[in-house]
Amino acid sequence: MSREALLGNITAMLGDAGFVVSDRCAVRPKSFDLVARRGEEILLVKVLANVDALDAATGAELRRLGTYLDATPIVVGLRTRDEDLKPDVTYFRHGVPVISPDTAVQLFVDGIPPLIYAAPGGLYVTLDGDLLANERQEAEMSLGQLAKELGVSRRTVSKYEDGMNASVEIAQRLEELFDAPLTAPVDVMEGAEEVREADPMPEDPEADPDDAPVVAVLRRAGFSVHPTLRAPFKAVSEDEEGRGRGDAESTVLTGHSEFNRTAEKRARIMASIGNVTRTRSVYFVDRSKRESVDGTAIIEMDEVEDVDDAETLRDIIRERSDVEEPA
Repeated sequence: MSREALLGNITAMLGDAGFVVSDRCAVRPKSFDLVARRGEEILLVKVLANVDALDAATGAELRRLGTYLDATPIVVGLRTRDEDLKPDVTYFRHGVPVISPDTAVQLFVDGIPPLIYAAPGGLYVTLDGDLLANERQEAEMSLGQLAKELGVSRRTVSKYEDGMNASVEIAQRLEELFDAPLTAPVDVMEGAEEVREADPMPEDPEADPDDAPVVAVLRRAGFSVHPTLRAPFKAVSEDEEGRGRGDAESTVLTGHSEFNRTAEKRARIMASIGNVTRTRSVYFVDRSKRESVDGTAIIEMDEVEDVDDAETLRDIIRERSDVEEPA
């Protein structure tokens, strides 16, 4: 299956699962292909035929964007360089959860989360240690007896009961012995933090020098500016005071360039993403006869040279965002 066909299938599947799905990010470079929302769940979706194509820089940006937009970054793919992705297994690339299309259908359509995750050395599951200890005690089995049944050390069994994860084979053997479900699903919607290695959050990259005037305006107005390298926008800007009040307009997708066809295309994509993530979007330009593009505010730089507070800037963005364009 081609990547384009896979992307179309994933888009349709998310729609069937009740997600509102953004337009495709049909610009390059791009750290994600789609944004989708269902209730309070927001996904940043990257679709790849070969998931090993996800490089470290893109993985880092996906994780940062997930933090800024309160979203879960996720990759849906078909294979690695060595094998097809297995169903019911969560993989990881650069700290981002990776699943197959079949696993995605089970998770988002059927509501069945994966039970297995891949890590160096093989496939593993999360054991419910307290439940295992209860089952062993009710069976009047000692740690040593269970260790002998499993072919492991007594200390290893004790670690299982303390919460250490186990191989798929060990988990299957335990469930056969006690005739009880002892495994917990992988919480993909929380980034699978309970099973992946706790990599530190990557730091923001430096802003493009060409964007320095925009960054200066935003920071002077009280926004925190988080530059991006591979998104259809140049930064995610946050009014920390407004964010603390739960103000949906406190997070703004921010673009900047001369206003041309490419800029207009990016502005439309930003508007679509903003509709899904419930954020505003703004595109700063030197000159333009437009005030908005599909809900993305278009602002000339000289209009905001003297703006020094977040409320004033938000008012301008809101007014431009709500402008109805001529048919």
